[in-house]
Amino acid sequence: MHRSAPRVAIVGGGIAGLFTANALLRNEIPVTVFEQARALGEIGAGVFLTPNGVRQLERIGVSGAVERVGVRVGHASRYHRDNGTEIATVQVTDSAGWNAVFGMHRADLVELLAGQLPEGVVRTGHRCVGLTQTDGGARLEFEDGSEADADVVIGADGIHSALREQVVPPATPVFSGSVAYRGLVPHRLVPDWPDDAWHMWLGEGRHFLTFPVRRGELVNYVAFVPAAAEMRESWSAPGDPDQLRREFSGWDERIGTLLSHVTETLRWGLYDRDPISTWTAGRLTLLGDAAHPMLPHLGQGANQAMEDGMALATVLADATAADAPARLQVYERLRRDRVGEVQRGARANGLRYDSAYEDLEVRDAEMRAHVEFRKWIYDYDVVEHAAEAA
Repeated sequence: MHRSAPRVAIVGGGIAGLFTANALLRNEIPVTVFEQARALGEIGAGVFLTPNGVRQLERIGVSGAVERVGVRVGHASRYHRDNGTEIATVQVTDSAGWNAVFGMHRADLVELLAGQLPEGVVRTGHRCVGLTQTDGGARLEFEDGSEADADVVIGADGIHSALREQVVPPATPVFSGSVAYRGLVPHRLVPDWPDDAWHMWLGEGRHFLTFPVRRGELVNYVAFVPAAAEMRESWSAPGDPDQLRREFSGWDERIGTLLSHVTETLRWGLYDRDPISTWTAGRLTLLGDAAHPMLPHLGQGANQAMEDGMALATVLADATAADAPARLQVYERLRRDRVGEVQRGARANGLRYDSAYEDLEVRDAEMRAHVEFRKWIYDYDVVEHAAEAA
């Protein structure tokens, strides 16, 4: 590694932090990941990977494993009304026709990303409780009394980031008014269910999504429903399968067939935050959900976090400890506007999915036209833009 390269500390060992560690190491930048949990892992179910994210996975050398462990989502993917009537096809390629859309289990992606890192890069059981900075560096403090020095600190610790308040004033996450039931059904229980396609049904105030994961062995479902009261977002809050079935009673019979096999489910409150104009304070910068938590209605949370990580690795590639703070400002300027557009786009798409229209023909026309926004997301190559910015 370059002796002058800045030492980087990442707080958060989820998809965002682990991907960023891989990207930094590919650019010969020393990095340590501090994760508060005692072991790495993801509870939950599927994650949707799109071409703009898969490009970055190619660059860190795991795209082949993604193809083996995940499922390529094909051209049979569709949007439907709640009764099963087809609305539109789902965009599964970029403008060049590259089909790089995959369904993956979150735990599988975490395992791939962590498995590429050298021993000792990830330190579990380290809950960050403080950060101090000087002109020459930064020091992290952990709950167990230990400390770590770095030239750059990356807050990749999610929507409730411990470091975010050192960058922007405290603010409460914005509740969407909806919760999502998440879970997995073995494909062998629904053998006629497509194992290579993404399907979504749209109805009044709710929608239902499925896509395959883990080599097609599992069907991932996400059921979005109105919530009477706010609920802290969680991957592991238990839900009631019978209540879930009632929420979609009378919908397309295919949904009822799938849900008849659900014996346990997780319930997740949907929150995001308004876009912020500042991500960086000195040697600290934010990344992924710590910077821009977004609703899942574009499938871009993990993909935008990977764009962040590769952008940051690119702008730091030839940086020194002394000029690292200036490079963090470059990273912020590069990412801020694009991610803000995606955050706002996810909110708008949620209204389409929940049929918040007086005339559904208008909504359906927007669904068909929305392909152009998807292409704008999928065509983007963050490395090209980051190299120019740096």
